[in-house]
Amino acid sequence: MIAGRGRQRIRPPRRGLHGDEIDFESTWDIIQAAFREIHTKNASRLSYEELYRHAYRIVLKKKGEDLYKKVKEFEKQWLSGEVRSSIQLLLSPNLLADAQSVGGTTANERRVAGEKFLKGLKQAWGDHQVCMSMLADVLMYMDRVYCQDHRVPSIYTTAMVLFRDEILHSRTSAKDSRPLLDLLSHVILEQIQMERDGDVIDKHLIKSCVHMLDGLHADDLESENQRLYNVSFEQDYLNTSRVFYRGEAESMLRESDAGEYCRRARKRIHEEEDRCRATLLESTTPKIQKVVEEELIQNRIKELVEMESGVRFMIDNDRLDELNLIYDLNARVDTKKSEVTRAIQKRIVELGTEVNNDAIAASQAAPPPAPAADGGDKPKGQAQEKSLNLQTAAAIKWVEDVLVLKDKFDKVWRDSFQSDNLLQTAMTRSFADFINSATFPRSSEYISLFIDENMKKGIKGKTETEIDIMLEKAIILLRYVQDKDLFERYYKKHLCRRLLMNKSISNEVEKQMISKMKMELGNNFTMKLEAMFKDMTVSEELTSGFKKHVEGLGDRDPHRIELAINVLTSMTWPMDTIGGPGDNDEDRRPKCNFPPAVEKIKRGFEKYYSEKHSGRQLTWLPNMGTADVKAVFPRVLQKDGSFKERRHELNVSTYAMVILLLFNELPAGQHITFEEIQAQTNIPHSDLVRNLQSLAVAPKTRILVKEPMSKEIRPTDMFFFNEGFRAGFIRIKVGVVSSGNKVESDRERRETEKKNDDSRSHVVEAAIVRIMKQRKELGHQHLVSETISQLNGKFKPEVSLIKKRIEKLIEREYLERVEGGEISSYRYLA
Repeated sequence: MIAGRGRQRIRPPRRGLHGDEIDFESTWDIIQAAFREIHTKNASRLSYEELYRHAYRIVLKKKGEDLYKKVKEFEKQWLSGEVRSSIQLLLSPNLLADAQSVGGTTANERRVAGEKFLKGLKQAWGDHQVCMSMLADVLMYMDRVYCQDHRVPSIYTTAMVLFRDEILHSRTSAKDSRPLLDLLSHVILEQIQMERDGDVIDKHLIKSCVHMLDGLHADDLESENQRLYNVSFEQDYLNTSRVFYRGEAESMLRESDAGEYCRRARKRIHEEEDRCRATLLESTTPKIQKVVEEELIQNRIKELVEMESGVRFMIDNDRLDELNLIYDLNARVDTKKSEVTRAIQKRIVELGTEVNNDAIAASQAAPPPAPAADGGDKPKGQAQEKSLNLQTAAAIKWVEDVLVLKDKFDKVWRDSFQSDNLLQTAMTRSFADFINSATFPRSSEYISLFIDENMKKGIKGKTETEIDIMLEKAIILLRYVQDKDLFERYYKKHLCRRLLMNKSISNEVEKQMISKMKMELGNNFTMKLEAMFKDMTVSEELTSGFKKHVEGLGDRDPHRIELAINVLTSMTWPMDTIGGPGDNDEDRRPKCNFPPAVEKIKRGFEKYYSEKHSGRQLTWLPNMGTADVKAVFPRVLQKDGSFKERRHELNVSTYAMVILLLFNELPAGQHITFEEIQAQTNIPHSDLVRNLQSLAVAPKTRILVKEPMSKEIRPTDMFFFNEGFRAGFIRIKVGVVSSGNKVESDRERRETEKKNDDSRSHVVEAAIVRIMKQRKELGHQHLVSETISQLNGKFKPEVSLIKKRIEKLIEREYLERVEGGEISSYRYLA
């Protein structure tokens, strides 16, 4: 063995050591013989120092060009003769048959023949490199002097080019004119295809041949983009891979379900990545990835998503892993994940529409027929009441179903879609689509009813934590509601009843709920709700102050009625809900005639209040109040033989208290008719009917006796004090029929929408004035778009409404049209 290239320093001989003359031919014969020995691996007896001196002297005597040509010619003959013939011996019939057609040969035969060819070529290339490294050491002086001076490639580089031309570009055989390089590419591709089909191949062997192709160039300039690997092999590899994966995609779509397709596609991508690392070059990785992704994903993703076992099936059957796979594949070829996003949005809207339709069907379902009342009268009011109860239950179930649907898709988004922000936006849009559907206009009311149901006292079957979680989710649903002003109107109605009827879990919980709404919807949304609580706090202070004021008047009257007052600001509370004076009809409800004792304390508070707040007018709302009445019933025989009075504390509505006090002055056994009660109390007909039903019809609270006995109340009915009333408790609560929050009837719904539309008109006008005050002059389209943008957080105004309000503002001289402009514009008038 000789020392490796560059391992020892060979000093040039001194001048004149062997005389000035040199016989080039005889010296070349010596060098040529030595080179032949090196190529035949028989160089152990050679003196490399002597060979170096021969080459040195030739170059020194200006014979460098002759030496360069001789060495080049020698290498060319060696490669074209010895090396080429040895390689052609490796071209077995199986290999050549495979190059033309695979018919008649087995895969194993082709694999063995291919490996034999690759090993021979690898050996020839390795030997050529080693030999040329030795020759380059001998010809080092020629490389440094002649090659550099004449700017010709080094002898090593020239020899590599000769290998390309004489071996790789040579004919495969006498009968086959194709270059050996094409056969090499074909064999490598054949081996790769075998590996794809599940066979085991010699990756290291192929890698060596690939390195050979990467080390050689297609041109003599050695351009980076002209490497044989890139020019002759890589493109063929990409093209054949494209054809293969196109066919595989078609077969997988036929034979596999969507989940299996995704698993196999991802496996193929990883296989190609590993192949580039272990068998080919890593520079090919992004190129083959693109091919595989285009054929298996990009060109097939629509079919894959829409398969029977595609995204819809995965969602419905909670196939979260498969959804993650299809998401990952789609993300590889499309940063927006368009196909998966479209499928998810479509399924959300479909399932949401089903929830909407179920709620509509449940609310429209006819209640079970009620038995006829005594006397043959049909209980129309009772049927209507049952219908409203059904609708209320359907409303609450609708919200629960939407929350279940949201939980389902939140889990999909989190576990399968890696909390993708784009998909979250798309899913939010889809939830908003079905929640605000034109065919389902009641989402605002239903969400408010759901919150109302969970904020009441005595919720059965739910812990405080569960209720908190449900309310948190309900707040999230508000993000999707477009008509937030309509929700605010309903929420105020329902909150009003909870606060005034003392049905809320607690004021603290109510305030926490409003704080959450403020975080979600902003300060403007909750201003009036917070004002309602401020009124309740002020009312407590007023009640306490009035009590101290009464105590300071003198000796305490044991028969004095204790008064607890809620003073409500008419601009803050929903007067239509609590029966207060409306905007246009201050005397809409008749004034109740209170008993003298109650009237006295009522006037006392009015005087006290006017002293503290001059100029304010109080309007009493007895329909929203309650009273605690101590009732004494006649003595009855006890078990021990004694007689004892029965005392009960009755918690009743204010109207019921007024009715009961009428019977204090009535002799025993006497009665009062419905018409007489109404004439003496002036209680509105509907409220009187409901309160008498509670006092005389409800089985557990029959403080009065009605004749004739029936569930319906008629003008001629007579009412007696029930002296034989018995109850197991001292304190009895007499509930008023239909006093809770329920779904609005169609008539009530139309009234609410009309009031909301009127309110929107003022809001739109205010927004237009704000914009024009700031901009002074603005085009029509810009004004419309800015108005929509400002109000979008509360509701989406119709363009027709905006146009109408602009016209009204022009009539009232807030705005004027700009004359002579190319586009319709308006100017603000200060």
